[in-house]
Amino acid sequence: MLPTFKAAAVHAAPVFLDKAATTKKALALIREAAGNGAALVAFPETFIPAFPVWAALWAPIDNHDLFVRMADQSVLVDGPEVKAIRDEARARGIFVSIGISEKSPASVGAIWNSNLLIGDDGAILNHHRKLVPTFYEKLIWSPGDGAGLRVVDTRIGRIGQLICGENTNPLARYALMAQGEQFHISSWPPVWPTRRPSDGVNYHIAAATRIRASAHCFEAKVFGLVTAGVLDKAARDMLVARDPSAAAVLDGTPRAASFFLDPTGEQIGESLCEDEGILYADIDLNKCVEPKQFHDVVGYYNRFDVFDLRVNRRRLHPVTFTNEADATAIADPVEPLALEG
Repeated sequence: MLPTFKAAAVHAAPVFLDKAATTKKALALIREAAGNGAALVAFPETFIPAFPVWAALWAPIDNHDLFVRMADQSVLVDGPEVKAIRDEARARGIFVSIGISEKSPASVGAIWNSNLLIGDDGAILNHHRKLVPTFYEKLIWSPGDGAGLRVVDTRIGRIGQLICGENTNPLARYALMAQGEQFHISSWPPVWPTRRPSDGVNYHIAAATRIRASAHCFEAKVFGLVTAGVLDKAARDMLVARDPSAAAVLDGTPRAASFFLDPTGEQIGESLCEDEGILYADIDLNKCVEPKQFHDVVGYYNRFDVFDLRVNRRRLHPVTFTNEADATAIADPVEPLALEG
């Protein structure tokens, strides 16, 4: 028999561009989820310290101060914010998936859109950097690498995770399917403006998220947890105070939603969109088995003689020193502990 467990999806706003206060809020949400019996809790994209929605609103020449603030409030994987979350996960015996804007140990201006999967013992099980920042996100984050394209085998099942638009990439999704993924976590921003509301065709992130998350669950025959951020009044008002014309865009752009999906792509229970909260779902991984009879794209329902996918999971580093006795790279302070390369 496969594991059963309760999962929690956080639908909440960070304390905008305040890593210390947002970490404190995350710790409280972890405690709440654990207190309600969750074995796993997942947070939205770059929950610490925020999603940089200003990159959609104004030209980059007007945003230098916000980028400097974003870089300052981003966190190191071996920094105190992540340590506090790891300690809380261990103390509560709960798995934590959390989105962070990650600082580089080699540069004060390079940041990544990253996601950490932390074990119930506080260990970092996977450290994933978003492969390709999407559209205006390229003005903020550096491209990631394949080192985090891993499914982690845990006591509650085989867990995979992708960030936002990566769930549009069929090869990234297939890389997780082929590692026996059973539970898929996808994390999303609160809003994603692409046009002014007067155009009448703005990007509907909740609808687009549902299409992609449902498709993955149906194709992979896995359970899905969708966790999205919230643009709260404090963040909205801060941006509008900077430029009153931003109000029309922010108020007229559809909000993201958080929800759960079963291995057929159907929604489990309710969803959250406007209001902050935590959603819960009881997950029975045994329900992943029957749908595999219909389509098993990493089993009999494929042609491995026709298709050949190769994935480079080498962590990229800015420099490797070879003139020292113990040739080392400027590497991440915490490397993934999941499947070997």
